[in-house]
Amino acid sequence: MPTMADVARSAGVSVATVSHVLNDTRPVLPHTRQAVLDAVEELGYTPNTLARSLVTSRTRSIGLAVSAISNPYFTEILQGVEAAALEQGYGLLIADPHDDPGHEREVVRLLHERRVDGMIVAPSADPSALLAFLGRHRVPAVFLDRVVNAPDGDGAPRFDQVCAEGAEPTAQLVTHLAGLGHRRIGLVAGRPGLSTTRERITGYRRGLAAAGVPHDERLLVHGDSEAAGGERVTAALLSLAVPPTALVTANNAMTIGALRALRDRGLSVPGDLALCCFDDFPWADLFSPRLTAVAQPSRELGARAVEMLLERLAAPDRPARTVRLPCAFVHRTSCGCPEQPEQAPVMVHERTLP
Repeated sequence: MPTMADVARSAGVSVATVSHVLNDTRPVLPHTRQAVLDAVEELGYTPNTLARSLVTSRTRSIGLAVSAISNPYFTEILQGVEAAALEQGYGLLIADPHDDPGHEREVVRLLHERRVDGMIVAPSADPSALLAFLGRHRVPAVFLDRVVNAPDGDGAPRFDQVCAEGAEPTAQLVTHLAGLGHRRIGLVAGRPGLSTTRERITGYRRGLAAAGVPHDERLLVHGDSEAAGGERVTAALLSLAVPPTALVTANNAMTIGALRALRDRGLSVPGDLALCCFDDFPWADLFSPRLTAVAQPSRELGARAVEMLLERLAAPDRPARTVRLPCAFVHRTSCGCPEQPEQAPVMVHERTLP
């Protein structure tokens, strides 16, 4: 197996220069750097990452803690994280916290013990133990998809965060359904405590108010962000004395559950109930009817999380920030409209909050 000394001899430089090129610890002239990289390629040299980490105190690895990795939304986020990390020469260690605060704390501890340079975490509904651990150990971290407010309530985040817009896209779904004449519009919301759930409920209420539609609390139910929960609460909505005529589901798993509940009762979409969903997914346009949805920029969210984490590693003391990326309203036929082309994004530009 070739060594660093072999690379140095082949490139005509010192071992120290090879080390500086591979570890990026000191500027090296471009032609010298290229000679070293050519020698690495020619000899098939593989750096000893363990030895390099002892010198640089960096492992060039990122810990990713995201629940429901089987969910297509998070799978696409993972793809965005992986591609961006690989492009920057970083590897990934992945763990699933299962949206459980205790398990979340444990997997983050394990990732930290493996000396990842930083972490990207989709926090649970109760991230207090997570926040305490990351703060106590001064772990560079970016919160992904879900945001966490400062414990003192001043609105300033303690950690960098990146997520999609939640309230306005949900409001657009509601006002769209109201514009089609619906006055009883239900919401299948996600797990209580998650920022995504709070924001989509805010958007739902905002959309009702904007359309002049009275808000009936019985039409707002929680499906706990899972297909089984979405099926259960949709069935409950359909059992009301005056059921909804339209429904907004707050993630793709609950959309599947809602469709099952409708199928089991022999009801059609949009004939018996109009349906719009938050989260587009690859086969949404294969349903009959095709699903009208809010599409989140999932891969971009993953890539932006990596970008923000590397910026944090380069500048540990800069103020934390929250970045919100725009969604797109994908107008199909489950809402009761004829076939339409895809519409422009709900938000044209991303927002960055200090």
